[in-house]
Amino acid sequence: MQPLINSIEVLKKSQIKKIVDSRMKEFSELGNKNFKEIFKELCFCLLTANFSAQGGIKIQKEINNEFLTLSEIDLAKKLSELGHRFPNARAGYIFLARQKINDLRKILKGDESDLKKREEIVKNIKGLGMKEASHFLRNIGYKNLAIIDFHIIDLLVKNNLIEKPKNKSLTSKKYLEIENLLKQIAEKTNLTLGELDLYLWYEETGKILK
Repeated sequence: MQPLINSIEVLKKSQIKKIVDSRMKEFSELGNKNFKEIFKELCFCLLTANFSAQGGIKIQKEINNEFLTLSEIDLAKKLSELGHRFPNARAGYIFLARQKINDLRKILKGDESDLKKREEIVKNIKGLGMKEASHFLRNIGYKNLAIIDFHIIDLLVKNNLIEKPKNKSLTSKKYLEIENLLKQIAEKTNLTLGELDLYLWYEETGKILK
């Protein structure tokens, strides 16, 4: 674990810290915006499952407010035109999510812990697993959840902190195990899990997205 901690400490003393701090500020500000903006971020996270973050960002900018107005058929057509791998499935998830807006609003306004909010979102929003729900919550200002995608897994495997999972999709038990490991790293580097994700993503990919 120490070599990875050392790498993170080096990044914290570099220009990367300014980018991470700026991105975390943007996330907190988004969480305070009107619910339309929050829903559009939910759509982004629905799009990124088994797809690239860059592709999701591009599509989110292109469709923008039409996430709330397009019919399922028109949304699928637009997603296809913009190059999404699964236009019909994702359009279906977004269309269903629209019908759950009031439920989502209640979840976010509640006093439950970040973990409980994630659990409720996974239960209520079809198409969001633990990773995508964590991604959504982090991107609207919640800081205490890990976003465990294949980049993070590969980095942890390289540092001999976990074995390569046999299945691409993590079970809830395995997800929580890796999340607990990341909590230890976050504590040792004096970071939130949300911040740690951005540093780890940069360490593995050389990029900071969202």
